[in-house]
Amino acid sequence: MLKIKEYVKAESLEQAYELNQKRGNRILGGMLWLKMSNARIHTAIDLSGLGLGRIDETEEEIRIGCMATLRELELNEPLERISQGLVRESVKHIVGVQFRNLATVGGSLFGRFGFSDVLTGFLALDTYVELYKGGILPLRKFVEMKRDNDILVRVIVRKTYGNYVYLTHRNTKTDFPVLTVAVSSDSRGARAVVGARTQKAVCIALPQEWKCRLDQGNCSGKELQELSKELAGEIPMGSNLRASAGYRRHLAGVLIRRGLLALQERGRQDAD
Repeated sequence: MLKIKEYVKAESLEQAYELNQKRGNRILGGMLWLKMSNARIHTAIDLSGLGLGRIDETEEEIRIGCMATLRELELNEPLERISQGLVRESVKHIVGVQFRNLATVGGSLFGRFGFSDVLTGFLALDTYVELYKGGILPLRKFVEMKRDNDILVRVIVRKTYGNYVYLTHRNTKTDFPVLTVAVSSDSRGARAVVGARTQKAVCIALPQEWKCRLDQGNCSGKELQELSKELAGEIPMGSNLRASAGYRRHLAGVLIRRGLLALQERGRQDAD
């Protein structure tokens, strides 16, 4: 049972940061995963009064406050347009609408959970995070960092236009994913992101030759199958109650192949 001794609605990010440096204190997100734990929190820090629930669009990027909900991501038209539906696909299977109305972007990303659909999806995009003290850095670098007591203020998605596909497999609807896969091809290159492997998501870059062929639609089904199997073999997998490591590796090959086929089809359409 979760136990909280004191509650503070922060009046500034500086106040929230100072409180968060003390052992036993905790930043609150949507309180959906935290409330199921047996944690003992001395002071719960609420960021909801700091105006961090907005999603703003500029000419170059989309800025998502840490308190924006997953449902707001799902319905946001600029994100839908930039990501070709990837963001919506990455969140729409998470439990249900009521859950997504409460779960926050900051809570979903700061924890760097192994099962996170949200993390997998954003890693495929040109995504950065803004930390209160750590500044702005690429999401892929943030994922590799050790967890500390900084505050994730917002997520920044740069408008790097390209082709993006998100796929996931679940044993039952609304359950945690067995595996998540996102593939993308844009000006930064082509890559495959694989998550829910019982560890946090990893990103693998494809050689430039494959990106050019995908964009032109010149890869055969057999070639993509072999490439997908090779990529899946490079990714460490784990076992848990939902699936074995061997099954996840096989599934990764299948989902990556489907994603690459979809990328190739979009590349052909763009060429036409």
